[in-house]
Formats: sequence, C-alpha cells, structure tokens
Amino acid sequence: MGENRETALVTGASSGMGRETAIRLAEKGFQVIGAARRIDRLNELAEEIQGFVPRQVDLSKPEETEEFCRYLSSLSEPISVLVNNAGYSIRGALEDVSMEAARRIFEVNVFSLIRVTQACIPGMRRLRKGIIVNLSSIVGKFTFPMSGIYAATKYAVEAISDALRLELSPFGIRVVAIRPGPIATEFNEVANQLTGDLMARTDPDYKPIYETAGANTGKMFAGLSVPGPDLIADLIIEAVLSDAPKAVYTAGPFTDDLLAERLKLDDDAFHRFMLEKFGLADLRV
Repeated sequence: MGENRETALVTGASSGMGRETAIRLAEKGFQVIGAARRIDRLNELAEEIQGFVPRQVDLSKPEETEEFCRYLSSLSEPISVLVNNAGYSIRGALEDVSMEAARRIFEVNVFSLIRVTQACIPGMRRLRKGIIVNLSSIVGKFTFPMSGIYAATKYAVEAISDALRLELSPFGIRVVAIRPGPIATEFNEVANQLTGDLMARTDPDYKPIYETAGANTGKMFAGLSVPGPDLIADLIIEAVLSDAPKAVYTAGPFTDDLLAERLKLDDDAFHRFMLEKFGLADLRV
C-alpha cells in the first residue's frame, strides 16, 4: 500500500497523534490531506514534508464540515485511507456540563466523524478497498469519574466502528479502532482550558467527590511514564499497511490494568472496582 500515491486523510493533523500520523503516511508515499483548524501549523507541516495538502476546517461547525465534505467528494482520486483523529475532552460531573459544551464535543468527536466518513465511503466502495481508522480511547469502554461526556463520545466511536466493520467488509474496506491510554500531547492542556475551574462553580455537594476522585487520580498518575504520540502513530501505520489489521489496537498507560479489568469483570464487579480505585466506595456526602 502507498506505492501508487494513494490519498490519505487525517483529521486533527495540526498536532499530536494526527501530526505524527500525517508525517508517517507521507513518508510511506501517500498524498496526505491534513485537516485542522490551525492553518498556520498545517502550512508549516506542508513546508516540511512532501505530499502534504493542508485544509483548514473547524469540525465543531456543521457548515464548515459540509463544505469540507463537498471538497472530499470532488476529489479526482478518492480517499483510500481515512484517519478520524480529531477530538478533544471536557471534564466535570454530568450536572456541571452545559448542554452547549456537550453538543460541541459531540459535534467534533462524533457527528463530524460520521459526516467525514460518509463523504469518504463512496470512493472506497468504488475502489473496493480502503481503511478507516477511528481514534477511540480506553474510555471508549469505561469512564473515569468526571469524564462521562467525553467517554460517551468515545463509546459512540466504538459503536460506529463496530457497525462499519460489519457493513463495509463485503467491499474490502477495513475498519480499525485505536484505544490509547493517556498520551503526552496538548490534549490535557486543551481539556483543562475548555473545562475551566469547575471547583469554583460546582455545587458544594460535589466538592468532596471532585476532591476525592481528583486526589486518587493524581495518585494513579504519580510517577507514571506517559508516552508521546509516536506510540499511537506507529500503531496507526501498522494497521494501515497491514493486509489483515486487527479490529482494535490498544497502547499506553492503563491498558493493562483498568481496561483489562473492564474487559474481564461484569458490570457490577467493575463498578465496585472503580469505586475503590477512586476512593468513592465509602464516601458519603
């Protein structure tokens, strides 16, 4: 794959895992369309690597997503590799997250992923080949406290990936989900900025829950070696170049403990496990 200058699309290509994936795909001989909001970063990348085409789009705005999809549908060479990487996180107890914030994150993490995928599938069907790589997360299978909205978007990505894998297999189109643990990118910084100071505006009832869960989360991360985006970019390239990629790839912190426990335990047992893990089992407010 990649020898005949096939076309790949990477969303969220301006930083982190998306940027590293775009670079690797270009190095493998693909023409890479990199989509993101920050056109200055995309232009810098276009100057650094051959075969990179920058496209500015804000996937939180449906009208911009539609315009971008019209562009994709007009390409003379269809997309054969789609990496749905764009996404972000917000935090907070469900009661503290505004509907505006919830709608926006679903727009970026779920609805734009669906729409961009819809725009790319017809070309892949004509080719009778292609691969769609959806960036999920370990929280596509469970949620940390105060991360329910973000996790919900990744649960949705898992369901979409599972359905597409069945629907597109007869056309020779492969569908892969990637479940990273925490990765050292701008992701956490952006989540903090978008979330703001929840402790300052939450109801006093929630403060002990935030404090307890936060303290135990801090313990989990203390001394943890968090890998960079190369780890996930390498997995994506492995999947893209494979003739028989796995349905799901996982890598990074907490994949061998939290995710493994989720896949092993029944719902009630995992609930008890998480209560203990975050110090909430005996907390009464």
